Amino acid sequence: MTELIAFLSTGKGTWGHIAGLISKDKFEKIFLLTNDFGKENFTANEKTELIVVNANDDYEKLRDQIQSSLKDKVKGSEVAVNFISGSGKEHMALMGALMKMGVGFRLVVSTQEGIKEI
Repeated sequence: MTELIAFLSTGKGTWGHIAGLISKDKFEKIFLLTNDFGKENFTANEKTELIVVNANDDYEKLRDQIQSSLKDKVKGSEVAVNFISGSGKEHMALMGALMKMGVGFRLVVSTQEGIKEI
């Protein structure tokens, strides 16, 4: 099994997609990067950790926040990533953090047939 990292951010209907990924129960651990609103309002399961970041920070600071938050938590050399929720800025910062950490990633989505790799 692998770990999932995704933003729980903006975008109509994107929280439902993230909930769908989580409900498939294919991941060892799930890290959701979010804001205070997401942390307070999203119902997570026992495998899910909500990590608050400030998406209003500049690219480098956001990347460094993400890297600092994940560096001691990600156990494998590769993670699953989903970009359905969030902005381009948030996604760029996440990719930058993972690359700086030396962690490979594969893109995953939730479909009616289950989780698929893109």
